[in-house]
Amino acid sequence: MAFKLDPKETALVLIEYQNEFTTEGGKLHEAVKPCMDATNMIENSSSLMNDLRGKGCLVLHVPIKFGKGFSEVGARQGILLGIQNDELFADGTSAVDFHPKMKPAEADIVVQGKLGLCGFFSTNLDFILRQKGIKNVVLGGFLTNCCIESTMRTAYEHGYSVYTLKDCCAATSVEAHEVKAAMTA
Repeated sequence: MAFKLDPKETALVLIEYQNEFTTEGGKLHEAVKPCMDATNMIENSSSLMNDLRGKGCLVLHVPIKFGKGFSEVGARQGILLGIQNDELFADGTSAVDFHPKMKPAEADIVVQGKLGLCGFFSTNLDFILRQKGIKNVVLGGFLTNCCIESTMRTAYEHGYSVYTLKDCCAATSVEAHEVKAAMTA
């Protein structure tokens, strides 16, 4: 089924295309590399990002980063505790830099303040989307079964039409990615 989205009402939301995941030496790279390779994620994402920019879509980057000591986390369990304990996405390190093919362009917006799983939580993402008249949210990034899923659900609950791009996402296993990608199709 072919359909078209109005570029003026569409935003590409790119979550955590940062070296911690995308680049050799990143603490999470080896965990996501098989899935990134299976989906050709970086090439697909970069190509789509450039294409949608050219068509006039809003492009937003939603990185995650934590200050020294990870005092803003304070987790006692779960994923955020692992981030804190392993000192992942530490501000001031190359781990939080964008992958070279996924660097924001001058007209793109970098959404600051993501401190949890959902791209809307603790950020002004919803405010930006509403101010720009966005009705359609197109998602790509990490992790399919974590931050992408959380952001997808919240975007839907906020009334946006949501499109999650299976070949522009990755998880820590191909199997986990495929299960969540199938659920969002």
